[in-house]
Amino acid sequence: MKFPLADWIESHAGCRHDLGTSGMIGAVGPPVPSAREIATADPDALRRRLAERLSIDPGRVFLTHGATEANAAVLQFLAKRSDGVGRDCRVLRPEYPPLLDAAEWVGFRPVEREGPVAVAVTSQPRNPEGDLWDRERILRWIEGARDVLIDETFREFGGTPSLHALRSRGLWTTGSFTKFYAADQIRVGFATVPEEETEPFARFHGLLYNGLPAYSVAAAEAALRSHERYRRDVGRILSANRAAWSRAMPHHPVPVAPVAFDRSMPSGGGDLLADRCAERSILVCPGRYFGDPDGVRLCLTRPTFSRDLAAYLAVRDEGAGSVGVAPAGRGGRRRLDRPAAPPPKR
Repeated sequence: MKFPLADWIESHAGCRHDLGTSGMIGAVGPPVPSAREIATADPDALRRRLAERLSIDPGRVFLTHGATEANAAVLQFLAKRSDGVGRDCRVLRPEYPPLLDAAEWVGFRPVEREGPVAVAVTSQPRNPEGDLWDRERILRWIEGARDVLIDETFREFGGTPSLHALRSRGLWTTGSFTKFYAADQIRVGFATVPEEETEPFARFHGLLYNGLPAYSVAAAEAALRSHERYRRDVGRILSANRAAWSRAMPHHPVPVAPVAFDRSMPSGGGDLLADRCAERSILVCPGRYFGDPDGVRLCLTRPTFSRDLAAYLAVRDEGAGSVGVAPAGRGGRRRLDRPAAPPPKR
């Protein structure tokens, strides 16, 4: 058993129309290292290569077995020392479930308000909404937070620099190889830590981290060396899929990340729509997993996206008159006066 969103996706893996897979696995080839590269794999060399791409000191890069593990480790570290500044954790739903769940599991209280908080947490670009906040909005978001955790798992899709330089203290970022590089099989992620936290986090990291297999390290290095190829191949697929999205959903923003959130059902209707789609062999992800049951997440990662999106819209729109579904290209905007949805239950 994995976290609920992953369980939902895996339990519907046989659907004919896949709008649930958020990474490029199966759409582009994964990195495959040579026998020599595996034999000479060096985790410190991987950290140096990552640090070079992120323009930070290698000592601030810590390897993990994925971004989910990196997020959990950072939040656990921050929770241990947060007693003196309270336990409030600023979030904005919908948000990637492991960020919300991990924060709650280690004792933080998710809140959607301004003012002083122990930590502010967000994904950039956003998962599931697919948008990328501008610098001014990010700075407003982190104001008053002692620490900030930004999950940058989708960063490469937007071709944007890491946000680790937004401020000098208390900013943590995480990333992964499983989305842009289609490297699900290697399970490599990483966290970047504030300079002042390098030594204490290193001691904590040593209690959790048991090393990565040589194959995983070599494959991650191969992915970074092949970044331009991935940029070209992934970019070709995403460009076509974003164009298809724009044609079908002209009143919806074009996502930066390969995900988008469609709020076209009546209040709380995301589950109903996801179930209807599953009955027609169409995989979409219910918004309840992201803390917002009013919509569903769609992914733009498959070469068949145009056909898959058409199948989804046919199901979504066929009941527009009877259940209030907004037809394709209409509505879908968030109601700013809507109260925050409760976090997903485990």
